[in-house]
Amino acid sequence: MEILILGIGNILFGDEGLGPHLANLIEEKYQFSSSKHNVDVVDGGTLAHRLIPIITQYDRVVMIDCVKVDDGKIGDVYSFEFSDMPEHIKWNGSAHEVEMLQTLQMIDMMEDLPPVKIVGVIPYVIGEDSTFTMTQEVIKASVTMEKVIIDYLEKIGVNVKIKNNLTITDIASSTYTKGVEYDTGI
Repeated sequence: MEILILGIGNILFGDEGLGPHLANLIEEKYQFSSSKHNVDVVDGGTLAHRLIPIITQYDRVVMIDCVKVDDGKIGDVYSFEFSDMPEHIKWNGSAHEVEMLQTLQMIDMMEDLPPVKIVGVIPYVIGEDSTFTMTQEVIKASVTMEKVIIDYLEKIGVNVKIKNNLTITDIASSTYTKGVEYDTGI
């Protein structure tokens, strides 16, 4: 089975960047092995519709994103199947150019959507100002989210080994450089 871990969010808006930060942490921190499964990790940023050809290549997707929940508070973590999304989760309060909810609904209408597990957190929404700094509530929540994702992978038969002992704060300061090679001038 081809499994995709997909981080969604805008790193310019603090907590909204948790999806890419956590995806990059998982890629840097863990080694995955299985005779039956392959795991890929993608920082999807704010690409939304442009991710359709990537998402449809996989048999299973674990999506990391921010959610908006009735009566929820910053740092609350939610994990659910897209096909069974609870009514109290709005999942439309994020700073993406095009929402992932609409993207997944489009793929589903075309009957190309693999099963999708959402692991989400309620962010502090900063408005129009930009910052790379995440709140302590969301940093703490990232530990829970990481555990949910790793437990899920192990449950379906993926062997998970720590290769680098890192935290979200170790990764967040360099997410913007992920996959980008550039000349520092030195």
